[in-house]
Amino acid sequence: MIIYEYPFNERTRTYLRLEELFQRLGELVGRESALDHHFALVTLFEIIEVAARADLKSDVLKDLEKHKTTLTSYRDNPAIAQAALEGVLKRIDDCFFSLNQQTGKAGQSLTDNEWLMSVRSRVGIPGGTCEFDLPAYYAWQKGPLAQRRRDLADWTSTVGPLAEAIFVLLKLQRDTGSPQKVMATGGQFQQNLPQGRSFQLLRLAMAPGTGWVPEISGNRLMVSIRVMQQDPQGKLHQISDDAAFELSLCA
Repeated sequence: MIIYEYPFNERTRTYLRLEELFQRLGELVGRESALDHHFALVTLFEIIEVAARADLKSDVLKDLEKHKTTLTSYRDNPAIAQAALEGVLKRIDDCFFSLNQQTGKAGQSLTDNEWLMSVRSRVGIPGGTCEFDLPAYYAWQKGPLAQRRRDLADWTSTVGPLAEAIFVLLKLQRDTGSPQKVMATGGQFQQNLPQGRSFQLLRLAMAPGTGWVPEISGNRLMVSIRVMQQDPQGKLHQISDDAAFELSLCA
């Protein structure tokens, strides 16, 4: 199944963007080529930019604390696997401690590295990191693989606590949703959301190979989905057939 996600608020939107960047960073750092490591640095700079939001760290800590409070209430509940519950609570505690111990924003210490900041200032310019612009960076890319990996491990460790916290929060959020099979009649689906409940995330699962693309919009009252398909010129059109998919609402 292909999973599409739609955030209902800006905080969840930021978490999803960071998750995407952290996953890309982990993939690129694990490779060997200098080109992959260049784009790992570009991704790291994107993370620093997103993490520069003043209230991000406090938002993450508050959400970790909120989940801990909710899960702690399940202790001694015979319907809950207590060993699994304690494992989740420990992971939340570890994330909270690691992030709270970190001084300033995630990756803030990297801004004191003049060499890194010189690279950052050039990556947004087309071809701005050529050897005649940044010879020291060119030499680093041509240097030993082991050295590049040591440097990348050191630099990415500064955003590690935030990455782990984001992964935990989004998993907890996704686990609150229960998939329901629904039908978009003539390619159109609408659903009123239950009153008195606040949802953070919508998850939509479609079978691969259909060529369908969902266009999702929503607010605290209603969600609307149009099932689209691309024509040979690349333009999207709403399908006229019925389309079945799975929908989850995550609190």
